[in-house]
Amino acid sequence: MDTAAELESGAGDRRDAPASSVTPAHPVQQLSLWPPPRSTRHSGKRRRQIALLAAAAAAVLLVGGGAAAWAVLAEPGEEESGPTVPAEAFVGAWSGEMSQVDTDGEHVADWHAEVRIEEGAERGSTAWTTFSCSGTLVLSAGDNDRRVYAYTETADPEDRCVDEAELTVWSASDGGGLRAEWSSITREGTRMISTGDLG
Repeated sequence: MDTAAELESGAGDRRDAPASSVTPAHPVQQLSLWPPPRSTRHSGKRRRQIALLAAAAAAVLLVGGGAAAWAVLAEPGEEESGPTVPAEAFVGAWSGEMSQVDTDGEHVADWHAEVRIEEGAERGSTAWTTFSCSGTLVLSAGDNDRRVYAYTETADPEDRCVDEAELTVWSASDGGGLRAEWSSITREGTRMISTGDLG
């Protein structure tokens, strides 16, 4: 390590002189512009750490790349899929009793719904006869055996219904009719779920 005298400006010329013969003429006013020599004691350890990190990264890429290649090369028929229900299975006029519960699962009301799904199963209409409300249905999502419709209110003379809701329908397990779930949020912010069978 440099002594205080060696850090003095111009002391680099006297580096080989004995320490006792170098005396500072004035206090240190600046630092050396040359960095101290690097220790090579830990450089082998650093090289080993870098090599291990590179090997680990290569292994991750190899395994991940193999999985991606397998997914790309897999036959389309190998994917598992549930039974596909054709759109025509949802088309028609359906009606049934709904049971409504709030967020806490507390019973709120029972009501009668009539649903008409048009050809192609992309649009429809509905009437909540118990509350004298009606609205339109537009397909918003669907998969193999379910259809989800966005409900928009068109009539509510007694101001008893929500303006918007979501209707999800799927084939009943016995093959006769549809299972239905209405999901809505009241003006007060309470989530309501109504479920029932439509036949």
